[in-house]
Amino acid sequence: MLTDARAIALKDLRVEAASRVLTAQVLPFGMLVLILFGFGIPPDRRVLAAEGDVSRSVLEQVAPGLFWLAVLFSALLAVNRSFAVESVDGNLDALKLVGFDPAGIFLGKAAAIAVQLVALEIVVGIGAFLVYGPPLGDVILLVATVAATTLAVAFAGIVYGALGAGQRLRDTLVPLLLLPVLAPVLLAATRATESALFGPSSSGWPWVGFLGAFSLLYLGAGIVSFGSLLEEA
Repeated sequence: MLTDARAIALKDLRVEAASRVLTAQVLPFGMLVLILFGFGIPPDRRVLAAEGDVSRSVLEQVAPGLFWLAVLFSALLAVNRSFAVESVDGNLDALKLVGFDPAGIFLGKAAAIAVQLVALEIVVGIGAFLVYGPPLGDVILLVATVAATTLAVAFAGIVYGALGAGQRLRDTLVPLLLLPVLAPVLLAATRATESALFGPSSSGWPWVGFLGAFSLLYLGAGIVSFGSLLEEA
């Protein structure tokens, strides 16, 4: 299973490196979403922080939520791209005929999506700090939040990407299926990031635990059910 997962992940990453879809489309889309969100919020509007004697700009306050929205919308492009590649010339059928372990295919494609998401999060994160200007707080909590959210989005994305892979309206069906499922992930990631940036850090770790549990749930679901999903694709 792990050998197959490594082969699939390397194959997907080589395809993306050759096509440059990540750098030419997904990353610019994420930055564009981030900037457009910023245009919709008055930059001079300020709110009181929880302490009562410190004020922050509205842009700074909402930066965690807007960052994760930009990441999730961009992740939809990456997930659709992952299965669109397999639909060309019957590649998905070829993978099944070759005898790859379905669980290995699931893990490999999820790993490739996770690598792309990390690259996306780094670029969009730098953009968020430049555009919105939030403080850099608890780095350990922030890294743990990013890691747990990345895995949650990657595992759930591949499960629902496979569910919609065989459908004619895949490009619109996958977002309709995936976004409601990822709503709790968006909430947890936003709350944990807020705690990492603005404090207190202790209130962010339970949200990271929720993200970890969500990741494990979809990891198990993907390993168990991916073979059946491939048969339907």
